[in-house]
Amino acid sequence: MGHKLKIAGWVSIGVVAGALTTVSLQTVARGAMTPLPLEEIQQLSAVFGLVKTDYVEPVDDKKLITDAISGMVASLDPHSQYFDKKSFKEFREGTSGRFVGVGIEITQEDGLIKIVSPIEGSPAFRAGLKTNDLITKIDETAVKGLSLNDAVKKMRGEPNTKVTLTILRKDESRTFPVTITREEIKTQSVKGKLIEPGYGWVRLSQFQERTVDDFVRKVEEIYKQDPQLKGLVLDLRNDPGGLLDAAVAISAAFLPENVTVVSTDGQLAESKATYKAAPEFYQRRGSGDPLKRLPAALKTVPLIVLVNEGSASASEIVAGALQDHKRATIMGSQTFGKGSVQTVRPLGPDTGLKLTTARYYTPSGKSIQAKGIVPDVMIDESEEGNVFAALRMREADLDKHLGSGQGEEKKDEAREKAREEARKRLEEEAKKPMAERKIPEFGTDKDFQLTQALNQFKGRPVLVSKTLTERKEEKKEN
Repeated sequence: MGHKLKIAGWVSIGVVAGALTTVSLQTVARGAMTPLPLEEIQQLSAVFGLVKTDYVEPVDDKKLITDAISGMVASLDPHSQYFDKKSFKEFREGTSGRFVGVGIEITQEDGLIKIVSPIEGSPAFRAGLKTNDLITKIDETAVKGLSLNDAVKKMRGEPNTKVTLTILRKDESRTFPVTITREEIKTQSVKGKLIEPGYGWVRLSQFQERTVDDFVRKVEEIYKQDPQLKGLVLDLRNDPGGLLDAAVAISAAFLPENVTVVSTDGQLAESKATYKAAPEFYQRRGSGDPLKRLPAALKTVPLIVLVNEGSASASEIVAGALQDHKRATIMGSQTFGKGSVQTVRPLGPDTGLKLTTARYYTPSGKSIQAKGIVPDVMIDESEEGNVFAALRMREADLDKHLGSGQGEEKKDEAREKAREEARKRLEEEAKKPMAERKIPEFGTDKDFQLTQALNQFKGRPVLVSKTLTERKEEKKEN
């Protein structure tokens, strides 16, 4: 099975929002064609003709056809997409962890683009952009009303070209322009360290082509510092996912050989697959087993996995596999719920189609689609509680999201009320000095959830959430 599908992935724009897609890449389109509905095709042709002859101004043929394809695919679910030349290039960049741009992780806030963090060493980092800066204009285009996708497209470009960002820095009450020269950005998807003697922390921010090798190196470093590790925290918070083979490899690093990691099921025969903790399911063609260098102790070291609403797709594959095999304790909050697989088929030399072709299932057979992974121990994001989690989008919040296929979805009427309360709290927080309202960086001594993970290892009291409950799959409106 490992040789039938060449695995790849799509780094979507809202990486912090948990929208990354697990993708399998097929380089050959299916040969069989299904019969076309002639009456509907005639209607399409008639509409095309009327637009060409009657519209107020001439419309380019290619644009009409491209937009028709895009609309047809986009109507299916939030993750299916038609790739034009530019977006197909960005897709390939996303899988490698390299792209040309300014080097910032972003999200959306009140219609503006908010900088979550500049990538260390990037042009944006050198230009002095900071976490929580708001981008109001990209060159001469106002950001208000732009989608996150469109904003990123405007910030990306060719190497050595310039882009001017207008920055609103609220804590300094000023707006100012910054001109940045684009360059190739190499993202680092693995961080890690020995938190204290006996306890290590490894954070994965994405699942990219280099993630497994970087993970192996980081684990080697930690074990070199302390060969008698008593506990390891695998941090998947805000990890939006990525490459399926990387998720299988990271799972296999901790699991017994040949146990099931994840299975997929869809209409196509090749969509009915089971991926196991064995090299043939994750090693790249022409290379050896990247996990061979890992210390044997990693298979048995006590393990805690931290997740939250931003943990999606490949992150959920790892958390689900480790939970079902009782290899790790999952702590945090319910995950994003991105449990579908997309297959990418080239339509020509520089265009393609990303289509949802399967749902994926944990080893016990549970679909995570629009549900997510429910932690073994619910932990708030801070000592004050899970203050802003209600504002974060999950799969079930996305328009036209795919159902789980395992029972009817149930609407949670308290959801919007919780969001409104969180919005008000966020407004109050924004009035405080920056030093008082900044959310501590993951992996620091002020990281509340990491502290609770260490308490769990040591048998100390864990401050379990009193408010977090499992969020059921919501009923879809037809």
